[in-house]
Amino acid sequence: GMKLHQTNYSQACKLLTDDFEQVRSEAVQLIWVLSQLYPESIVPIPSSSEEIRLVDDAFGKICHTISDTSWVVRVQAAKLLGSMQQVSSEFLVQTLDKNLMSDLRRKRTAHERAKELYSSGEFSSGRKWGDDAPKEELNTDAVNLIDSGACGAFVHGLEDEMYEVRISAVESLCALAQSSPSFAEKCLDFLVDMFNDEIEEVRLQSIHSLRKISNHITLREDQLDTVLAVLEDSSRDIREALHELLCYTNVSTKDCIRLALVDLLKNLTKYPTDKNSIWKCLKFLGGRHPTLVLPLVPELLSTHPFFDTPEPDMDDPAYIAVLVLIFNAAKSCPTMTALFSDHTFRHYAYLRDSLSHLVPELRLPGRKMAAMSDYSTLAPVEDSSQQFLRQSLERLYTIHLLDPQGAQELLDFTIRDLQRLGVLQSELAGMADFSATYLRCQLLLMKALQEKLWNVAAPLYLKQNAVVYGASKEILEETYKMEFMYAGLENTQVAKVHHMRLQAMALQLILTACTSRGIEPLLGASEKFLHEVDVFQRCFSSELPHMRNCFIDKVLELMPRLAASKPSDLVKILQAALRQSSFLHLTLPDQIHRASAIIIEPTGESDNPLKFTSGLVVALDIDATLEHVQDPQTTVKVQVVYPDGQVQMIHPKPSDFRNPGPGRHRLITQVYLSHTAWTEPCQIELRLLLAYSSSRSKASALGAATKQTWSDSVENLVPPENTIEGTIPFSKPVKVFIMPKPARR
Repeated sequence: GMKLHQTNYSQACKLLTDDFEQVRSEAVQLIWVLSQLYPESIVPIPSSSEEIRLVDDAFGKICHTISDTSWVVRVQAAKLLGSMQQVSSEFLVQTLDKNLMSDLRRKRTAHERAKELYSSGEFSSGRKWGDDAPKEELNTDAVNLIDSGACGAFVHGLEDEMYEVRISAVESLCALAQSSPSFAEKCLDFLVDMFNDEIEEVRLQSIHSLRKISNHITLREDQLDTVLAVLEDSSRDIREALHELLCYTNVSTKDCIRLALVDLLKNLTKYPTDKNSIWKCLKFLGGRHPTLVLPLVPELLSTHPFFDTPEPDMDDPAYIAVLVLIFNAAKSCPTMTALFSDHTFRHYAYLRDSLSHLVPELRLPGRKMAAMSDYSTLAPVEDSSQQFLRQSLERLYTIHLLDPQGAQELLDFTIRDLQRLGVLQSELAGMADFSATYLRCQLLLMKALQEKLWNVAAPLYLKQNAVVYGASKEILEETYKMEFMYAGLENTQVAKVHHMRLQAMALQLILTACTSRGIEPLLGASEKFLHEVDVFQRCFSSELPHMRNCFIDKVLELMPRLAASKPSDLVKILQAALRQSSFLHLTLPDQIHRASAIIIEPTGESDNPLKFTSGLVVALDIDATLEHVQDPQTTVKVQVVYPDGQVQMIHPKPSDFRNPGPGRHRLITQVYLSHTAWTEPCQIELRLLLAYSSSRSKASALGAATKQTWSDSVENLVPPENTIEGTIPFSKPVKVFIMPKPARR
């Protein structure tokens, strides 16, 4: 569109006082746009000779609309303030004070005031000390650089009656504080006060905002006291958000550490389900404040310089919480281990094995050399692992020089190496697993295309069919896993996955021609395959130049002939193309992450059955963490398998998903179980599934290639009858005892 001229600014400012809220709303938007286009331009202050930067003037004007009569305009103004990063610091600070600060008023010089005094005929009498000194008295007619109605804009926004305005004000305050550490310190008290808001959404947003600016601030004891009061909240989301905040917060004194620990242990007693979240919080709290934890260690471990104290119970979650705090602080404070008693060392060894994600490796007496060698070799391990991964894939560039048997053996031990690398190096697990799966598909394809399988008499087709059908089916399943279970894939990798899927479909078409009677099934399968080739060509046209001499290259060369040939001729051409096509080597991006899920609750460790009356329902709480799952609200499902083989699929509500950080999601939901009466308790099996649809993958690929809208790409590309849908398990199953009792008569 056209670029707006700066001359429109004065007209837009006048429209801020219009009677219609739509006009005022558009005027606010226009002023914001002009402030982003011409931030450093100088504009005059009305009815004065003073001048000011346009971005500062626009900031003051938008601040003034925070007090607009329409809540829609107030929300818009509060949101826009957060994106005005170029505004001067004195204007930012003024938004937190309702009184106009002296540095934003145009003051007269002492010479001007003396001249006025002289012209009025008044002189100092000398009776009062300093009565002729310059005074700061400023009348209401003095020139202000910012409108007095705009003072304390964020104070007005945070106190607004509409919670939408308060949320927008909190978000903008956070955005401005992230870019200005000095402003972050000044707005800290205001954000902490919002923890007491009556609306849960506002409280949650203020907690998240404080977490984002936690690098710039250090909490005092009175501020921490207000923050910790939120642990009494009945909302699990609020409590866990506060635990996350404490992970990244700096506190000022050891009393703050003691206060935080006491309140977190109270939280653990009142809400035992918060156990994992509290342990994680104390892990980071101890790691960030080792010098503050050190003087508290004798008190926390109840040790005495002369007397032995009883050994605490290792099954107590509160005691484990204290140990997690101390052990993580001890990692950066070597002198702390001298304060440990004998049983503390035994408990460390136990927790290091059972909760290794919470308890770090420590340099303990007698284990110094091992610990130091671990630290010295830690840095190069990752580099050598990446080098091993790269060399394993480069080894396959010679595969075309080997005979079929040698090629299969090379693929076999490369797959084995990559799988072991994924187990040993969690950072490279996604890339190693993805590569191993791709090579396994290639291995299955090579075995299915062995010469001896196809040169057999017709009565022996049965064995050949079983091998080829099993291979093609497994390749299709694995390609859907590769496409939907891995995050970070680029267009090149997606194209190679689709290419592998296309070869599996060609195998199935050849199998159909060998086994089916009549022409009808073959006609339908041929049309479907040609449609898939057309889809591939349209989706991945940019990748085709990099796919020379492979299967799709040969098929596209023969495409005019394929479209006009009979199904039986099509099958022969495809069989020859499959055998003659070269291996398509895999290139990897910087990072690939595999989607995974861990079910925290239920644990599956209880032997006490969950009893309920048959025919009625019982609610089972599920708490799971999801890593690197794309669009979990639409793809994640819960599967329940009963002992009699019945399977129940539950689609959680979108509101059951939380997003605590990038690449991470939390699922907290309830599953309702029901069954007829059983004679004894039995186990049901719970697991999380990832749902996929072939239409979604093709549509997204075409949308990326041709920049069409979502509806256009789906409508023009994928007929509903060709859509393939399925689910992929991506969590370990958890078994739960239940016992449906017969109803009483």
